[in-house]
Amino acid sequence: MKKFNIVLMAGVLTVSTVAFAASSVNQEDSQTVKTSLQALDQQQMTRSTQEWGLTAEEWQRYETLKKGRRGVLSPGLDPLTMLGIEARSDEERRHFAELAVKQEFQRVEAELAFQREVNSAWTRIYPGVLPVQDLRSEVSNARQALFVKDSCPTCDRKLAQLMKSNRPLDIYLVDSGGKDEAVRSWAKKHNIPAEKVKSRQVTLNHDNGMWLKYGNGLMPVVLQQGAQGWQRVN
Repeated sequence: MKKFNIVLMAGVLTVSTVAFAASSVNQEDSQTVKTSLQALDQQQMTRSTQEWGLTAEEWQRYETLKKGRRGVLSPGLDPLTMLGIEARSDEERRHFAELAVKQEFQRVEAELAFQREVNSAWTRIYPGVLPVQDLRSEVSNARQALFVKDSCPTCDRKLAQLMKSNRPLDIYLVDSGGKDEAVRSWAKKHNIPAEKVKSRQVTLNHDNGMWLKYGNGLMPVVLQQGAQGWQRVN
């Protein structure tokens, strides 16, 4: 009987030891996972701060703002804009404004460089075809946007007037149905000079809803991007 009790106690100790060991392993695994996640978070934060030119403290403040009232009111703001709007001093606001301007300049320069390559490639590969541009969200102040429809005499008169002014012009065909051939056919019918299209003096575009948003039902309508956004030009 005594021998049986000793064996039983040994079994209990063995089970307890195994359970303790298993618990220790689980704790170690959990700690390893936690450490790995923290390392990944740190790597992500480092990449983000480098990408936006921010310090770790500035990025943490951005994360805090995102979770607060500003994040609810303006969920799509980029880090520089959010930090600039919620700046705690004039100096801080100026700092983020300068960062935003520098990064915007770099973005525009990169996009213009790529667009020049696209234009060059189009001329090489399709020398006899007029390029139709995607709808652009903005144009420079020097350009005007003309929204027209096919079979619209008043549109034709406005087009002729603007073409005579020799001003850079972005033409949007409202009823193109997203078909490039419809835009090209309209351009050919209205004798849009191919050399002006190739040089981007004139661009041909599909309208993807801008006319409904800014045209107030007028046809034709001329818009220009200004300090207050899109404005109608008489």
